[in-house]
Amino acid sequence: MELGAMATTSEGNGKSVDISVKFAGKSIRVTAPCDSTVKDLKSLLQPLTNVLPRGQKLIFKGKVLADEMTLAASEINNGAKVMLMASQGLYQGDGPILLEARTRPRERSTPNAKNLVDEKKRVSVDKSRLERWKATGVIALSDCNLKAIPDEVWSCETSARVLDLSNNSIKHVPSQVSCLSSTQKLLLNVNEISDASISWDGLAFLKRLTVLSLSHNLLTTLPSALGSLTSLKQLHVTHNKLTSIPDEIRFLTQLEVLKVSNNRISILPSTLGECSSLTEVDLSSNLLSELPETLGCLHNLKALHISHNGLRSLPTTLFKMCIQLSTLDLHHTEITIDLLRQYEGWEAFDERRRSKHQKQLDFRVMSQAEFDEGADKH
Repeated sequence: MELGAMATTSEGNGKSVDISVKFAGKSIRVTAPCDSTVKDLKSLLQPLTNVLPRGQKLIFKGKVLADEMTLAASEINNGAKVMLMASQGLYQGDGPILLEARTRPRERSTPNAKNLVDEKKRVSVDKSRLERWKATGVIALSDCNLKAIPDEVWSCETSARVLDLSNNSIKHVPSQVSCLSSTQKLLLNVNEISDASISWDGLAFLKRLTVLSLSHNLLTTLPSALGSLTSLKQLHVTHNKLTSIPDEIRFLTQLEVLKVSNNRISILPSTLGECSSLTEVDLSSNLLSELPETLGCLHNLKALHISHNGLRSLPTTLFKMCIQLSTLDLHHTEITIDLLRQYEGWEAFDERRRSKHQKQLDFRVMSQAEFDEGADKH
């Protein structure tokens, strides 16, 4: 398997070299100017391997290549073969891009053939269960080996407050979901829902919805219709294949928790700063190289998780304006402790962080230690 990248030729001698980089059982072809440095080569390899530059060790002819050396000085010519070794943990997104993708086993018990429903792909709901759903407002169908949402669910209509369909094999969320207009919590995590199989137009009718969980599915986009769910307080869409967040997220002004970790998001909309109620944001394990300055407008933000991204800096006003921020997870990014100390408001943030850890009385936390939220010290 071969991957490839090309660097823009510099204005020097104009010569470039083709390099074959061996990593994780595959060959990565890279074209770079002769006068570019080893550090430049590592930057080219980052999006192709998900390994951060400081986690890369490049070996050529049995020697580790120094960052400041040029390719020419390192005697790397056309057709050169370089080996890449990655430090454990120093990666962005879901981890190093390997030859074969590994799938996470679905966490549910294996059904006995005797207990499977017939080939109509739905469960038979007896009358007493339907009556109980209407009486309690809670439709609990998690871990039921469902391949489709039972028709009886739609019979609950405005009686339903909670619909839990997590840990099944559901592929389709039809427009009939609009009839559950009083639903406050909709849990669809760990299913097989894709972009084309979910009716966002139907979901838009759930004006009382406060919690929406679609984690561990097959989504690649979130549509503009997401902005119609103006009562949302929690949005969980982790472990999908999302590449972006829609600008319409600005309309979710009551949103308090946003969890979009383990996706493929490379850029965030500036409108995220208009979600003024946000207290916790988890952006870890994505492909982010920068954060919008508008994050500094989230004055209620208490926890920000951005580990395993290719970030080199933070919004300049983050510490100054987010005066409730006390948890910042920077593990496995390119942000250093020296850089953090240059931001206005750092000292006040560090004091809040220390105070919080002391109150937790957690023996795993050394309250008098220096900042240890993942910032590199060199």
